[in-house]
Amino acid sequence: MKAHTVQKHRIIVLGAGYTGAIAAGRLAKRLRREDVDITLVNAEPDFVERVRLHQLAVGQELRPRPFAEMFAGTGVELRLAKVTAVDADRRTVTVSAPNAAETEELPYDTLVYALGSGWNTHGVPGTAEHAHDITGRPGALRLRDRLAGLGAGQAVVVVGAGLTGVEAATEIAEARPDLDVTLAARGELGDWLSPKGRAHLRKVAGKLGITVREHTAVGAVEAGHVVTADGTALPAAVTVWTAGFAVHPIAKASTLEVTGTGQIVVDRSLRSVSHPDVYAIGDAAHAIGPGDKPLRMSCASGVPVAWQAADTIAARLTGNKLPEPSARYFNQCVSLGRKEGLIQYVTADDRAVGAALTGRLAAFYKEIVCKGAAWGVANPTLGVPSRRRPVVARETAAPAPAAAPTPETAS
Repeated sequence: MKAHTVQKHRIIVLGAGYTGAIAAGRLAKRLRREDVDITLVNAEPDFVERVRLHQLAVGQELRPRPFAEMFAGTGVELRLAKVTAVDADRRTVTVSAPNAAETEELPYDTLVYALGSGWNTHGVPGTAEHAHDITGRPGALRLRDRLAGLGAGQAVVVVGAGLTGVEAATEIAEARPDLDVTLAARGELGDWLSPKGRAHLRKVAGKLGITVREHTAVGAVEAGHVVTADGTALPAAVTVWTAGFAVHPIAKASTLEVTGTGQIVVDRSLRSVSHPDVYAIGDAAHAIGPGDKPLRMSCASGVPVAWQAADTIAARLTGNKLPEPSARYFNQCVSLGRKEGLIQYVTADDRAVGAALTGRLAAFYKEIVCKGAAWGVANPTLGVPSRRRPVVARETAAPAPAAAPTPETAS
């Protein structure tokens, strides 16, 4: 008589930013340990509060949040490693551990791709060599050291006046009023905001002494200055580049179907349209939201899709009803230093409406949002109703000793 075994379903989550960490914790809450192995792969041992990196850059200390403590007792295995490749056809991930000379292949049955994004230089000459970014902790720490070495009156130019650029410029200007801070905007300052929101943003920028240069495209970054598209040289002892995000290149180098910018194309359940064993969430996903518009790269988009992807995977594995897409927008929360803020209320598809909250109350509101997001990551299985049910898996005959085991997928 042949022995029968049921192989555990192997789930690998790549990236432990807001989306990856939340998805891993939620999966652990939804599925039984005897049915699944959940592995979370991340290059750093601590969670990075990306929405606070402009604070780190001006010298503020952020609370450490070690993953080892966050996931203790959850059943999630943490692998500290850098992802170097994804083979979606063979269902393997190649990783490299810190200081390791060799790589390792990790097989999966379900992959959650949450590698996120970094800065986007848009091919502007000199950006990589001379500008600073705040899309990750290493960049924010380098900028902190550089700012700390500046003397009074030296110039800082922040390129890009989206949410990240506005937060960086106001944080630097408030923390270092002795510096000459310039914000270079390709269009009008706050052109995505309501009239009330734009007026408040201009008021705060003026109060902080920020020079705003509207309709200013930067064509090159050089040591000591930036050069605008019309040839004007703007002095810049430090240039901070915040002109958009670019996704991690791993997906584009794989056989996964991606957009021209490298985002993984997914259906309404966050499942890859080319490889159904792969789910993409956060900045890495080309996900469609309300109004049939792609969700923008943001924590506001990433958290609800992480919830949805985890619940969808659990539902498919246990044979239960799939959740309905829930990602939609309510507001855009902008910190303008530590004392001012702006909460722009928006439609479900992220268009500004007339209402906006401003001033100290808005700053307090933004702080609560940031703390809530970090709490959700630091307590990944708390507050999630436990609905653990058995995985619906096929029984497989144990292979002969000389044969390689064949992965089974239950999705």
